[in-house]
Amino acid sequence: MDAEKVKQTSDETKSNENNPNDKQPEIPDASLPLKDEAEINPSPSANENESESAEKDNILEKLLVEDGVIKRKDDADADDGAKTDDVKEGDEEAAVVEDSSPLPPDLDKVSEEIDQFISDLTNLKGDDDESKPPDVPVCVEQFAVLVEAKIEGYDGGDASIKWGQLPQEEATSFLDIVDRISKLLTSLCKFSSEYKYAYSISCVDGVLQRAMSYIEEEYKSILYDYKINPDSDINNADTSSAKPHKEAANSSSSEANQDAEKDSAAESKPSEENKFPGYSEEIVATLNKLSKALVAGGYETECRQVYFIARRKALEESLHKLGFEKYSIDDVQKMNWDSLEREIAAWIGTFRHCTNVLFSSERKLADAVFADQPSIAETIFSNLSRGMMIQLLNFAEAVSMTKRAAEKLFKFLDIYETLRDFVPLVDTIFPASYADELKAEATLSRGRLGESMVSIFSELENSIQGDSNKTPVPGGAVHPLTRYIMNYLKYVAEYRDTLEQVFREHQMIERADSNTGSDFDCQNPQGAQNNQQDTSSNKPSPFETHMIKVMDLLDANLEGKSRFYKDTSLSTIFMMNNGRYILQKIKGSPEINSLMGDQWYRKRSSDLRQYHKNYQRETWGKLLHCLNYEGLNVNGKVNKPILKERFKSFNTMFDEIHKTQSTWVISDEQLQSELRVSISNMVIPAYRSFLGRFSQTFTAGRQTEKYVKYQPEDIETHIDELFDGNTTPWGRKKL
Repeated sequence: MDAEKVKQTSDETKSNENNPNDKQPEIPDASLPLKDEAEINPSPSANENESESAEKDNILEKLLVEDGVIKRKDDADADDGAKTDDVKEGDEEAAVVEDSSPLPPDLDKVSEEIDQFISDLTNLKGDDDESKPPDVPVCVEQFAVLVEAKIEGYDGGDASIKWGQLPQEEATSFLDIVDRISKLLTSLCKFSSEYKYAYSISCVDGVLQRAMSYIEEEYKSILYDYKINPDSDINNADTSSAKPHKEAANSSSSEANQDAEKDSAAESKPSEENKFPGYSEEIVATLNKLSKALVAGGYETECRQVYFIARRKALEESLHKLGFEKYSIDDVQKMNWDSLEREIAAWIGTFRHCTNVLFSSERKLADAVFADQPSIAETIFSNLSRGMMIQLLNFAEAVSMTKRAAEKLFKFLDIYETLRDFVPLVDTIFPASYADELKAEATLSRGRLGESMVSIFSELENSIQGDSNKTPVPGGAVHPLTRYIMNYLKYVAEYRDTLEQVFREHQMIERADSNTGSDFDCQNPQGAQNNQQDTSSNKPSPFETHMIKVMDLLDANLEGKSRFYKDTSLSTIFMMNNGRYILQKIKGSPEINSLMGDQWYRKRSSDLRQYHKNYQRETWGKLLHCLNYEGLNVNGKVNKPILKERFKSFNTMFDEIHKTQSTWVISDEQLQSELRVSISNMVIPAYRSFLGRFSQTFTAGRQTEKYVKYQPEDIETHIDELFDGNTTPWGRKKL
């Protein structure tokens, strides 16, 4: 590279100046008059005037100018003898010239001469022996001095001028000058083996380094003066697209979904005003010019480093503003679930914002700043985005390694879906050099989350099967386990497509790992998928199988808990309450309803009707037995003692039923109404008929009041008071 060559030449130049004995003697010009021996080898005993010696040394330390050509000390020594006579004859003219003060050279004119000199050097072939490089013209030193003076005016002491303070025309002119001195140094370095070029190379190189130092500092200052988009916070990130995992009003959920759609739409497309992250288009244009100057001046490494560090800092600040913090795997493992749940929500929003907005904008910025060096832009963006993505993927990996629990399933699903949706976008966002690596990392993390979710489902099944709480729920109300499982499955069903994918992938892995010769061909997975599709109409999917298993386990558990009630009627009320709650939850969720299927729903509805019949038989069938006509008529006359006993038995039993079952609980108003109506239809007509037939048997007055305690209207009123018991707080558990 030119930069390396420049630096090498500079080092060689400094070495040569420090070791004058190593210099090669220059061949004298044949056109000059020969010096006599005394001039070439002066006698050591010659008596020289001290003032003349000092003056000579001073002259030899300076550059001599003759016909517009710079000569070094050795050149002056070689021509000293030839010029002795001319100097003596022209003493008066020299004195006049020395006394005159020449006007300072014009930078524009010197620049034109430099351009011509560069052109002349470019046309020479460095390896051609016949093509001897010209002497260095005086304009080279003049140009170096003028440029250094200009830099000193910008970067001199405390009163330095910032790049943004320069008028545009002056800034453009300065960059042109820097470009010219860079090209000059490159041209000179082609002939670095020529000793007469060494001083000029060193001089020009020093000025260029001074210019590069100033540009680098201004470049760094502009890069660090970025602004984080105030709208890119966690409220506008796409976290709200995750499904709610707690019960909420339908209106609130609807509003939240609408807000999520608006936020997602706003985020998926950055506004034209913020085309570049943190900079205006004018600033980006300036950064492009400065980066181009740094690269051309041999400062590509420094340019890359300054840009990378500044943008990495900006990206880290953006992640922090989005709410995402960098945690180690150990930190994640030690977090309690409430804290980790908040961090996961922040991670999802940050991840989606990065992949939808941030990385795309960062890529545009790098392409614009390094428009003339696309390879640099790609390398820098690759390093920046790769570091951020590995940091984000490490968090997902750490979450998948945490202790498994049922409440974590939904956040795991949110992360899983985020990673799943990210993989197809990798090739469009990131360079091909590491796109495959990112896809592999994301797929690996997603796979581990999938295994964790399958395990969580299995643990849910085990927890239902192992729930052996023998304390009956007061009043036969809906059991907390039923509420928890049905609410849980309702939200699980909302992730049906994702869980179908999770369980299918898990099934494939299990079959591939098994040695039982299953129908899954690990050498031909596509064929195995086709086979599954062929049998899908007859066989439920793996996820459906697990859902049905959970419901069957819940039914079995509730059957067992119903036996803890000593009253058979209350046992059937308990099964009706829980059965009705389950059916209502399934009916209210299209996702879980389609999962369980019509056949399953009809079967459970039939079971519920059977519980209803069992309740009526156990409770009201015994009561109606008191109104039986059998044995009341003997020889055409009413047997009063038996009739009295029947009325007494009815009154006593009805009072007991009313007293007991008015404290029982039926929380579903429709079921409560249906039961009351069915009881009324069963009891009141029979009682009215019995009363109408035998009430006249008793003597009006006290005897009638003693045995006929209730009128049909009283019976109906008391029936409407059944199942009004209060639900105990522990019976109302939500997700």
